[in-house]
Amino acid sequence: MTSSVNLYSLTYRESRSYLFAALFVVGNILLPQLCHVVPQSGLILLPIYFFTLIGAYKYGWQVGLATALLSPLVNSALFGMPPVALLPGILMKSVLLALAASFIAHRYQAVSIPLLLAVVLLYQVVGSLIESLMLGSLALGFQDFRIGIPGMLLQVVGGYLFIKYVLKK
Repeated sequence: MTSSVNLYSLTYRESRSYLFAALFVVGNILLPQLCHVVPQSGLILLPIYFFTLIGAYKYGWQVGLATALLSPLVNSALFGMPPVALLPGILMKSVLLALAASFIAHRYQAVSIPLLLAVVLLYQVVGSLIESLMLGSLALGFQDFRIGIPGMLLQVVGGYLFIKYVLKK
């Protein structure tokens, strides 16, 4: 079930890029705060990535990259979550997500559950391999696959619904 939607490729020369990136960063601040009401739900629901996926898929790699870099940094500075020690892995996965989402959106010019699943699997598998090398542990690198499956499903299904029905234009 592939649906045609209006997808954009905004550049840093457009003021709308900064507006959308700022809105998605705010979303990536509020959603994790909401999730952290329940202990360990940040590790399970992976909320820091949700609006990065949406921003990059709908508005292109530049909005996605700004969202991917600013969201974890602002969250860490304001709330201490994610902890500074985890920032390199989270930033790396966020950037991979932004690039994968914008590439697949640009390539297929449509949104669907399988396309978003491909985005999430791509950034998670590649990111987990890199994180395993960074941490020196395959188990730690692939932690998201042990406990973050609900978050990945939230990204796929929630991302689809958000892009298709909330951001129609």
